[in-house]
Amino acid sequence: MEDVTGATVSEIIPSGRDDVVEQLNAAGSAFRWGLLTLIVALILGAATLPWGLIVWLVAAPLCIWLFLRDAAKRKVVLFYDLNDLSAAWYNSIVDRWSWFTGSQRLWRTVSSGAVTTLNQHKRNAGASALIRRIPAIAGLNGPPHLASNIAVPGFTAGKDGIYFLPDRILLRDGKRYTDISYRQAQLMGVQTRFIEDEAVPRDSLVVGETWRYVNKNGGPDRRFSNNRKLPIALYSELRVTSVHGVDWRLQCSRSDAAPAVTATLDSAPLAELA
Repeated sequence: MEDVTGATVSEIIPSGRDDVVEQLNAAGSAFRWGLLTLIVALILGAATLPWGLIVWLVAAPLCIWLFLRDAAKRKVVLFYDLNDLSAAWYNSIVDRWSWFTGSQRLWRTVSSGAVTTLNQHKRNAGASALIRRIPAIAGLNGPPHLASNIAVPGFTAGKDGIYFLPDRILLRDGKRYTDISYRQAQLMGVQTRFIEDEAVPRDSLVVGETWRYVNKNGGPDRRFSNNRKLPIALYSELRVTSVHGVDWRLQCSRSDAAPAVTATLDSAPLAELA
């Protein structure tokens, strides 16, 4: 099994001609003074009761002010004023994002390995490759450190995220950010068959079945008493790559979601591909 998550955010040089990524990284690394002050005030007040009530009374407005200040420092405000062509394209992406947000299951592929021997093939339900997935979530709220006047479609998987803005694709690794332009990105949306070892989502199509341990002819391997049938589900996959090392592979339980959304993303006006 090999890691297929691509280059890290720190390894990808931002392509934007502005300082949005720099501001997001500053917001992500901003220290939370309000939380520290609250903890110190609670401990100090508890240790000096009954005089600690005065400590809490004095610290309360300070903590509120610091929390508000921290919230402002940990958000970057990004305002978009799109022309008619760009607005129509971006609104169509937002509208079609419901194909992902409404899907029963989403996963990100994080590692993959080829099945190269007959023994591996027989012991892995006849699969030609093995993958490891983690749950993913689709949304329209954008990354946690960005506030905007528009919906921001994207995915999060673990501490990583990818978000589709009108003028760039934003990548997040925890509190670190970078971006690539649409011109630099290669987008692919395809249908894929997957041998499912878990419950098949309700919005997926079952297009076949196989055995957990299979013979060369496709029949069950009788040497295993716990051999069981596994469904073959038809999913869709959205893949975003770039020459800089970006590699996001999103698997969706809806077989029609990724091809439809990718077609819309690929139709970006030329101004947005810069």
